[in-house]
Amino acid sequence: MSSIASLGAALRSGRTTSRAIVEDALTRIDASELGAFLSVDAEGALEAADTADTELAAGKDRGPLHGLPVGIKDNLCTAGLRTTCGSRFLESWVPPRDATAVERVRAAGGIVVGKTNMDEFAMGSSNENSAFFPVRNPVDPERVPGGSSGGSAAAVAAGLVPVALGSDTGGSVRQPAALCGVVGFRPTYGRVSRSGLIAFASSLDQIGPLAADVAGAAALYDTIAGHDPLDSTSSTRPGADAQGAAARPASGLRVGVPRECLEGLSDDARSVLDAALAASGFEVVPVELPHTEYAVATYYVLASAEASSNLSRFDGVRYGRRVEKPGASLQDVYLDSRTEGFGPEVQRRIMLGTFALSAGWYDQYYGKAERARAAIAGDHAAAFDNVDLLASLTSPTTAFRFGDRTADPLAMYLSDIFTIPAALAGLPSISVPVARDPSGLPWGLQLTAPAWAEAALFSAAARVEEACRP
Repeated sequence: MSSIASLGAALRSGRTTSRAIVEDALTRIDASELGAFLSVDAEGALEAADTADTELAAGKDRGPLHGLPVGIKDNLCTAGLRTTCGSRFLESWVPPRDATAVERVRAAGGIVVGKTNMDEFAMGSSNENSAFFPVRNPVDPERVPGGSSGGSAAAVAAGLVPVALGSDTGGSVRQPAALCGVVGFRPTYGRVSRSGLIAFASSLDQIGPLAADVAGAAALYDTIAGHDPLDSTSSTRPGADAQGAAARPASGLRVGVPRECLEGLSDDARSVLDAALAASGFEVVPVELPHTEYAVATYYVLASAEASSNLSRFDGVRYGRRVEKPGASLQDVYLDSRTEGFGPEVQRRIMLGTFALSAGWYDQYYGKAERARAAIAGDHAAAFDNVDLLASLTSPTTAFRFGDRTADPLAMYLSDIFTIPAALAGLPSISVPVARDPSGLPWGLQLTAPAWAEAALFSAAARVEEACRP
């Protein structure tokens, strides 16, 4: 499937219709063996497509997404369409309302075709933690697509949909975008409403777009960004014109490359980074983010602690999976429901988080992690005194094979070593495909900007895309 720009041009010229585009997407999804979708709403999508065609014929154009199919990560609520979070706990749950981001996609004429697969409750870097089935990388089906938004990344990379929504807590949009060879963007914390996003770690979660190109990501971002009174962390700042910025590739930028993001890179990885920055014409400046060495540990303490709190609502009583045996006590209902409903990785993080929040250990773990987060944010602020953007590879490696890291949680967690710092600092960050290895596997370049500087980031990403499109 083409980009939203080419599809939109064909639609508005009369060379095709929304119904034809959506039917093609549904056919591709049905034929795909990648496991990118958990639910498909064919009837609803076709009905919405007919409405889009009728509106265009009457001269009503809702914008660049009008009449085009969109994939939605399965932790974003969709009215009347099940939302599982990739978990057996919510296997049959159907929300009563749309998430704000989904509501805005529909209002812009986007056609929700289905819900994309994901690591359970967004906890994972490979999509091997989905309770239903893993997602396969479209470039090499024997390799992972990244996670936790692996379904959205694979769906875009395989041409099943031109754009999709994902969520990024520590890298879950950017890392799978890099491994699948598409564009993935994490906004400044507070730029996009989290209302209707099933929470993993509330101080870190952000909704972001995945797209075939920078322009598509900008269009989807502009659609979902903006204040929402339903989210107390939603910013009232005026939004950035990402689409306008993406149409004006930047030049003459000073880009800092953190020393900490070069340590341990293979020669091939370092060559990819150097070549991408040189081709883009950036002035490269060495910088240091001295507290980066604590980023992964800081992230997993904070995220696990918040997950322990957020997931306590899944108790087998109010909604979701319930396991009740004759004569069982309420405590047994809680225990059995959570044991059967949550997979191993979710259980691991709940236990880690509960311990970090427990009496006598709170300040030693959670409190210390909050202080480390502040130091990491301070490092970024100091770096931006001298450079316009920061750059690194998005992932230290290309896509790895299924099973390579499942036995070693630490090795899996280190897949996000370059994406976590921006998430902890609450900064906007984008991954753009820049090269392929000898096996054809994609490499992504990550650019990070100061808070609220999305326009500058999209302009720079357009420059990278122009110079390095693999």
